[in-house]
Amino acid sequence: MSSIASFIRRLDTCPSGFKGWKAFEDICIEILMYLFVPPLTVPKVQPRSYSGIDRRDAVFPNRNLTVDTNWGHMYQELDARMILFEFKNYEQEDIGKEEVDQARNYLTKPMGKLAILCCSKSPNHAAHIRRNSVYSEDGKVILFLTKDHLKEMLYIKERGED
Repeated sequence: MSSIASFIRRLDTCPSGFKGWKAFEDICIEILMYLFVPPLTVPKVQPRSYSGIDRRDAVFPNRNLTVDTNWGHMYQELDARMILFEFKNYEQEDIGKEEVDQARNYLTKPMGKLAILCCSKSPNHAAHIRRNSVYSEDGKVILFLTKDHLKEMLYIKERGED
């Protein structure tokens, strides 16, 4: 079985909610490393506690200083020295504006202005509205990646595309 097929199988079989939070984060980090390292460097995985549930964020250092690459452009335009990935493996609850605000608060000057929420399901309408207002107010970019987005990026890499 190819690594792409294995990644997708593990992503598809990962339980939603509390029972699968660690497996979801682990497979997402593996996929992101496969997709983005290099040109990004190996992430720093940081333990966190939020509402009594241990969580981890992955922070991928971005050392691409030349603007002729996508990551270099993000470094220059968004001061994206560190790319923050937050993992949301929600089952019943919505991924909403609170999750966007949490990511927004992590985007301090040393981090830069780019965060990506990897979500087991699509964020709700309020999350999209809040994401847009965070950009308008602060110039901070918060992207949403669902399982389907991750799978498509794996297929793109499998085809040899960038």
